[in-house]
Amino acid sequence: MRPDRNHVRTWCGLLVLLCPALLTSMDASLLFVAGPAISAALHPTSEQWLWAMDIYHFVMAGLLMTMGSLGDRIGRKRLLLIGAAVFGGVSVLVAYAPNPELLILARALMAIGGATLAPSTLSLIRGMFDVERQRRMAVGAWTVAFTGGAVAGPIVGGVLLNHFWWGAVFLINVPVMLVLLIVAPFLIDERKSAEPVRFDLVGAGTSLVAILGLVFAATQIPRDGLTPAAIAGAGAGIAAGVVFSIRQVRASHPLIELSLFRSPGFSTAVATNTVVALVTAGLGVLAFPFMQNVHGLTPLDSALWALPTLVGSFVGTASAAALAERFTSAALLITGMLAATAGFVVIVTLDSRTGLWVFLAGYVVLTYGVGLTATIANSLVLTSAPPDRAGAASGISETATMLGAAVGIATLGTIASTVYRNTMGDGVPPAALESVTGAVAAGGNAIGLLDAAFAAYTRGLVVAALVAATVTAVLAIVLIAIHVSGKAAACQRRWGE
Repeated sequence: MRPDRNHVRTWCGLLVLLCPALLTSMDASLLFVAGPAISAALHPTSEQWLWAMDIYHFVMAGLLMTMGSLGDRIGRKRLLLIGAAVFGGVSVLVAYAPNPELLILARALMAIGGATLAPSTLSLIRGMFDVERQRRMAVGAWTVAFTGGAVAGPIVGGVLLNHFWWGAVFLINVPVMLVLLIVAPFLIDERKSAEPVRFDLVGAGTSLVAILGLVFAATQIPRDGLTPAAIAGAGAGIAAGVVFSIRQVRASHPLIELSLFRSPGFSTAVATNTVVALVTAGLGVLAFPFMQNVHGLTPLDSALWALPTLVGSFVGTASAAALAERFTSAALLITGMLAATAGFVVIVTLDSRTGLWVFLAGYVVLTYGVGLTATIANSLVLTSAPPDRAGAASGISETATMLGAAVGIATLGTIASTVYRNTMGDGVPPAALESVTGAVAAGGNAIGLLDAAFAAYTRGLVVAALVAATVTAVLAIVLIAIHVSGKAAACQRRWGE
């Protein structure tokens, strides 16, 4: 009976681990739909609002790699419980933030908790499942939770905003984290490196400076150009990155094993996750204003309309689990990227008078491709790394994901905003020139102004989708080239033998 009980306990433990993976991803996208309500309550400036949007991604990207490595050393379950306490407690601060400054600070603190949760969950799954098929199913479930959370965040937020004030979208974290703190000690075993090693504090500090500096520059340059602040951020990031790389090569117990990147599977998986996060987060920040402003939906209506996109992610993940034993990982990654490209191509055909169902059809195809691709990529990350470095490998992968999300929001958001302002031209109220939300507020019954704003916003969305389609298509071509060259090399080796 013991093996049966242990088997059930393992799968129950997986369900517990899916909760923080879902919530940390959801909280990265909740502001997409809660933005209008928060703006009306706290009146942030445009710069403050951008910081409120980006700070969560910034801090998580800067700490994920460090926290993944720390979990390998002190214990992944211990780090998970610490993160749950921090994440749940700070969620209350975010929900009751009285001004934009405290909102930004609380979001940064929440990201610290999130950075301890995300790599802990994936690395614990690596040790819980020894059978490859079961591990792949577990990773697929984790992928649904983590990538699907970015889609589910605005949906859940829309439902809550229809009944409660904006802070409720963050308070839902509290009971979930309490349950995690109570049941995780009984369902999940502690896992860490077999040999105790020192934590690389210098590596952690330089990696944080490198990532934050480069991400800050990457997000500021598309918005404001080569400002002194952006140049300083890039310079600090590059310098810290050089120091970090030298440190990791020379340290007896480095923060990350750079040798992980010698594995083609690991490097390909990390690059793919980065691109997937970039395009999906970039589109996500534009999608809900499009549905609410251009098509006049309430937050609840837009959440309900977006439900099929979550189904697309589920189907993509299920397809990955079903097809993984029949097709190579490379073939499935290519298929996922081609599906994502096809979804963006559908969105490129939009204008302001096109039915909303066309946009959502393209979005569903996109999320299907994302679910398929991310599941295979995350499985590759875990199987390419030694078991005792699963936390570090997970941290690297999720760092790349958060970096991609931050850059995607900034880059595609800036592209769409620039197209919107250029299309609107001169002679419109300043608020209408700033954003489509401002146009709705300023336009009132001015049909001509609203029609122009809706057309301009749709055009900005289309251009951003075109850029995203180009990025995913290029990655698909690169993956095809790698796959073909690998097969050619294998054939040459056979002929040589």
